[in-house]
Amino acid sequence: MNTEVRGDTEVLSGKPLAALIQQRAHDQTALLDDQGLRPVLAVVVATDDESTHWYVRSIERAAGRAGIGCRIIDLGHDATEQVLASVLTDLSAEPGVHGIILQTPLPASVHADRLVGLIAPEKDIDGANPLSLGRLAVGQPAFAPATAQAVVELLEHFEVPVAGRNVTVVGRSAVVGKPLSLLLLEKDATVTICHSKSGELERYTRPADVVVVAAGRTGLLKGSHVSANAVVIDVGTNVLPDGSLVGDVDEASVTGVAAGLSPVPGGVGSVTTALLLLHTVEAARQQSHATLLTASTSRI
Repeated sequence: MNTEVRGDTEVLSGKPLAALIQQRAHDQTALLDDQGLRPVLAVVVATDDESTHWYVRSIERAAGRAGIGCRIIDLGHDATEQVLASVLTDLSAEPGVHGIILQTPLPASVHADRLVGLIAPEKDIDGANPLSLGRLAVGQPAFAPATAQAVVELLEHFEVPVAGRNVTVVGRSAVVGKPLSLLLLEKDATVTICHSKSGELERYTRPADVVVVAAGRTGLLKGSHVSANAVVIDVGTNVLPDGSLVGDVDEASVTGVAAGLSPVPGGVGSVTTALLLLHTVEAARQQSHATLLTASTSRI
C-alpha cells in the first residue's frame, strides 16, 4: 500500500478507502437493479447554511455515481418541528425509500432528539435513532453512525491494530464518541473517553496507542499530547474565517511526532459519505428480504 509520509508521520488518507467502499456500493446496487430494486436515500434538510447544502449536494452526486436514487427534501430554514416530524414519519412508512438522513444543523426551535426517534431503525442509515445506539451497545444488528464506523474502517484499512491496545477517544457525542467507543470495544480495544471535565488531556492521550479526536475544537490536540508510536485520527470539522476546513488536531506540531495522522479534509469525511451510500444499499436489500419473507409467510 503506497502512502504519503511527512517527516516520520504516515498520512492516513481516506480517499482510496472511500473509493473502494463506493465501488462496493455501486456493485451491490447493480445486483439489486438486476432484481428490479433501486436503493433510494432521502436527505431531509432544514437550514440555509451553505456548507451544509454543499455537503448534501456532494452526497447526491456520490449517490448518482453509485446508481443510488437520492431525494433532497429541503424544508427551508424556518421549518417547524411539526413539519419535520410529519415528513420523517411519512418517509419511514414509504416503501420506496430505504435510507433516511436528518441533516444538521436544524432550526433553533427544533428538538432534534425527538425527531431522530421518528426515523424507522431499518432506514436509519446514520445511526441517529436512540434505538440504533441501544442495539449497537448490546451487539444487535444496527447501522452505526457513519462517522464512527469510518474511523474503524480507516484503522483496519491501514492495518492499525486495536485489539489489546489503548485507544483514547476525545469527545463523547452520540454521533461519534459514544458509538465509536462501542465499536472499538467490539474490536477488543481498551477504550478511554475524554471530555470537557476530564482535566489535563495529556494524561490520557500520551499513553494511548491510538488517539481519536472528535471534540469540535480547532488545534485541540498538539504534538506534546501524543507519543511517538501513536496513530492519530482527526474527526474534527471546523470552518475558519477564510472558509477553509481544519480538524481538531494541530497538524503542524503532530506531524513528525505521531506515527500516523489522518488529514482534514481528506481523511474520515470521505469515508463517512461512502459508508452512507453502502448503508443505503444494505438497508434496501434487508427491507426487500423482509418484504419477501412477510409475503411468503402470509401465503402459508
